Amino acid sequence: MSQPDAPAGPRVWVAASDDAAEVTRLMAGFRDWWDRAEPGDDELAGGVARLLDDPATEFLLGAPPGAAAAGVCQLRYRYGLWYDAEDCWLEDLYVDEGSRRLGLGRALSEAAVKRAGERGCRRVQLDVNERNPEALALYTDLGFDPVQDPPGGRLLLMTRWL
Repeated sequence: MSQPDAPAGPRVWVAASDDAAEVTRLMAGFRDWWDRAEPGDDELAGGVARLLDDPATEFLLGAPPGAAAAGVCQLRYRYGLWYDAEDCWLEDLYVDEGSRRLGLGRALSEAAVKRAGERGCRRVQLDVNERNPEALALYTDLGFDPVQDPPGGRLLLMTRWL
């Protein structure tokens, strides 16, 4: 008697222009999770369309087995002078609440690192809120290290709003 096939893991793919509605829906979910009012849905849709056309940006979509997209990851690429290669910034990663703890965040993160390697990137960077222990544990488990005490002092993420 043969054993039934084990359920496949999450499916991850690079979003194309025909995935714009799914990317927009998930990014709106991320916006709402942050309890932000902006950007509005129309602006968000326009921004997603613009970024899908930008060769320096990729969105990855992820779905649990047999389900629709329930997770999104935004990757941004730029040339890094100090490494003579592209850098990858994992800008956003979001999984719908009902699809969490199914391995989708891990699958998206692993796919992001793989995509960066395929593009010749020397590093992948991200920021994570230290009060989000699940995300911090995931990224640490995947080999991301916080910059503790580089020579010359701590590195700080700084922002100036214009």
